[in-house]
Amino acid sequence: MSPRLRIVVVHNRYRQRGGEDAVAEAEIALLRARGHAVQLYQRDNHELDRIGPLRASSQAFWSRRTAAEIGALCAAFRPDLIHAHNTFALVSPSLYWAAARAGVPVVQTLHNYRLLCVQGMFRMRERVCVDCLGRVPWRGVVRRCYHDSAAQSAALAGVVTLHRMLGSFHERVARFVALNEFCRRKFIEGGLPAARIVVKPNFVDIAPPPAAPRRGALFVGRLSAEKGIDTLLGALDRVPGIEAEVVGSGPEAARVAAHARTRALGWLDAGAVLARMRAAAYLVMPSVWFECFPRTLVEAFASGLPVIASRIGALAEMVEHGRTGLLFEPGSAEDLARQLAYARSSPAQMRAMGANARAEYEARFTPQRNYEQLMDIYADALSAYRRRAAA
Repeated sequence: MSPRLRIVVVHNRYRQRGGEDAVAEAEIALLRARGHAVQLYQRDNHELDRIGPLRASSQAFWSRRTAAEIGALCAAFRPDLIHAHNTFALVSPSLYWAAARAGVPVVQTLHNYRLLCVQGMFRMRERVCVDCLGRVPWRGVVRRCYHDSAAQSAALAGVVTLHRMLGSFHERVARFVALNEFCRRKFIEGGLPAARIVVKPNFVDIAPPPAAPRRGALFVGRLSAEKGIDTLLGALDRVPGIEAEVVGSGPEAARVAAHARTRALGWLDAGAVLARMRAAAYLVMPSVWFECFPRTLVEAFASGLPVIASRIGALAEMVEHGRTGLLFEPGSAEDLARQLAYARSSPAQMRAMGANARAEYEARFTPQRNYEQLMDIYADALSAYRRRAAA
């Protein structure tokens, strides 16, 4: 493989900035810093505010604009490959067909479960739901899983079903990138070809934390039901003397601010969050859904901060109980309270877990390690694409 690649990165920005946007930006910077020529093709879901719902739905099925612009970009830039992040709603799966016409292989990172679940999170009415896994997602339409709208849910289900039938995912994507083994297994269960799904986690670039005293619990994330806010507040009620700093905003913000055992800090920038992580004794992640890859967890590991997390989905894979943090039963305020009590009474053990967490970061989640994995994936995708083209 050529040491210098020409790469088109495709990303559809959400209305509200999130982790996928940060990952796409970080990977672009990583590639450019190592000498690769990178061109960003980007759509923004704020465009949806200027078009009606019918046109928005049609764009999700097939975007003529995306197809035309990707074709023109490939002709002008002549990329070796395309790396797609989010394609919903305006990029659309027309991307894959435009790339095929241009003779350019596609690598697609799977940041969420939208190819398997209308809602994208495997949740229904505050519980984990996998009823559509590996099936036509008609249940998501009947249950109005997307934005509590039958029409919008039907549109999303239609997009996924149509492009499954057309082979857009099975035939037009050279490699899928799952963020961990748990997610890889779910996508295989959902019908994606196992041979084309590889695992590459996200990364952060954080220097070793300075030696300093640590104290107290920290929560960082969206203040919403799926993040386990009920579990967190219930656990704090059960353990006298423990308080938690809470960073974030969302629909549960008022409840968090009103709780006697929390210190609600609202939204903070990345530098301020890092400072909190370097001062806390442990991070609490009480999520009750199948997180794909919580960037916050890796930031905590890089900061030498052990994580107390729900034993669910990728969290149970990423946190090793007693080594890099503690695990508890998802949704159980009682079990979380027991882990919080242990953490408070065992500061030396928690410091040792924090050191292990930093070692885990250095082994798996650094920019250099991520770059090596990315190059392996690109080489594999290019080789597989050339073999198929020659067959």
